[in-house]
Amino acid sequence: MTSRSKAPIQESLAAVQDADGPEPERLQPLDVPGALKISDLAALMDVGPVEVIKEFMRNGYMLTINEVVEHSIASIVTPAFGFGVLPLAEKEGSSSGPVDDDEEDADLLESRPPVVTILGHVDHGKTTLLDTIRQTNVVDTEAGKITQHIGAYQVDFDGNPITFVDTPGHAAFTAMRARGAQVTDIAVLVVAADDGIMPQTIEAIAHARAAGVPIVIAINKIDQPNADQERVKRQLSEQDLLIEEWGGDVVAVPVSALHGDGVTDLLENLLVVAEVGDLKANPNRDGKGVVVEARTDKRRGVVATVLVQSGTLSLGDNIVVGEFRGRVRAMFDDKANSVKEAGPSYPVEVLGLDGLPDAGNNFVVAPDEKTARRMVEANERENALRTVGPTLEDVHSRIESGKAKALNLIMKTDVQGTIEAVRGSLQQLNSEETRVTMIHASSGGITESDILLAAASEAIVVGFNSRPEPGAQALANQQGVEIRFYDVIYHLIDDVEMALEGLLEPVYEDVLEGHATVRAVFSISRRGRVAGISINDGTVARDSTVHVLRGGEKVFAGTISSLKHFKDDVRELAAGFEGGLALNGFDDFREGDILEAHGSQRTR
Repeated sequence: MTSRSKAPIQESLAAVQDADGPEPERLQPLDVPGALKISDLAALMDVGPVEVIKEFMRNGYMLTINEVVEHSIASIVTPAFGFGVLPLAEKEGSSSGPVDDDEEDADLLESRPPVVTILGHVDHGKTTLLDTIRQTNVVDTEAGKITQHIGAYQVDFDGNPITFVDTPGHAAFTAMRARGAQVTDIAVLVVAADDGIMPQTIEAIAHARAAGVPIVIAINKIDQPNADQERVKRQLSEQDLLIEEWGGDVVAVPVSALHGDGVTDLLENLLVVAEVGDLKANPNRDGKGVVVEARTDKRRGVVATVLVQSGTLSLGDNIVVGEFRGRVRAMFDDKANSVKEAGPSYPVEVLGLDGLPDAGNNFVVAPDEKTARRMVEANERENALRTVGPTLEDVHSRIESGKAKALNLIMKTDVQGTIEAVRGSLQQLNSEETRVTMIHASSGGITESDILLAAASEAIVVGFNSRPEPGAQALANQQGVEIRFYDVIYHLIDDVEMALEGLLEPVYEDVLEGHATVRAVFSISRRGRVAGISINDGTVARDSTVHVLRGGEKVFAGTISSLKHFKDDVRELAAGFEGGLALNGFDDFREGDILEAHGSQRTR
């Protein structure tokens, strides 16, 4: 994207007139979105992309065919081809997009049912609890009696509807938020009385807090002989969740999901929390909401479970979900009954989309098919312009500009004892202007769940003697999440302090490029021992720094002296390929060693 100052359409037309080009009044109006590729701009004008690139060059822009330009930059070159770009505010249909409820007239808003998400550790009874509430037997249909999908259901309690979202874990819950979808009004944290708080429970607490929703505790399995509710309450207080019984503001309800004890009390408390939240939406407008899950059915095509968050979704509506669109051919509730319309907080299965959207994608209703097609094109271009998340270098400027209120961190350490030492040191850096917030902290490797939480919370992941698990680094690259690695606590504290003060200079940081496994070891007289490797993920390049990991411990780090594919010297090996590798200063390879390829990348 170029940094040249934006030129209004009037200046572009005047410049063309001065150059004896087409008269301004004879320019054809051209509807250009906020951003688009050079190739798309050429297609709109029905000219060759090479000609468009040449025109950009004449105006001082060195661009490629797949580069994305903003609306104002496109308006500079279009007059040369006889087109005048319409200002964004005057484009047809520009006001047809969704209107946020907080922008609507308060008189149009009506009370809506609460949307509740069930979170907690595996096998603590999340789905069994929902099963009891629904008075159905969902859990027996799941493989291994563990939830394998996301489902949304609505129940009626004393004439009050409540919508439940049952997830396979907090990672799926946060994946929705990472895509911009705030689905839940209330989070129910299920904790087994005979098991207590587990690592996944702590992660679920962090994810619910990051979502900024009220937490209600369901202390489950109180019927078990070794149940200890007091221990659970004590463990909750250690996680800063002080229940009402102990003078706090967190609702905790003892239940037995298996026998139904306490479930009525839980539902009553959910309605009380919802009443305090004063949940409202405008049902008398075009529907919008979020995709909860989607699948392909052999007979019915794409089937998407959606949750309407505002407005009303009706049969025949033109629906847009990200880069997909369609006409609502049929809708069904959670009991497979056909419905004609769905209002706020109502979950339905929708048929008619032309592609399979991701869970967490937002949907909107378009007024007509032409507008729906234009919205899909705009979404595609917006995805091409998607920016990366925050970095430690730009924290100060983000806080000063109001884009961020604090530096959000997710901390993963090698041992649990390190967490409190780091937390205490970071808290001393807080001031009236800047603040460090620890979204989540635990010991162990950096997981995909940590990356999703960081993406949803605009946080930076810090690994203190902790490395990413397989797939986590790739997901971080995809989501634009920065991971920082430290092994000295003072280096971490100094970097954070300088970031808050705006003094942290850009540096070249370590980037994990790929993993390989040593499959065989060969002795070569000239080089000593070399490793026969297969690339697991990413790439291993000739200029990479290779870390040799054995049993999870780093035994060596050094540069590559030789990299081959069969007998050919190569610059890099990609995932799925095999080759031979020799390192400078190390030849004690063993079968099963994991090789991490690292490179350096300037942060800005």
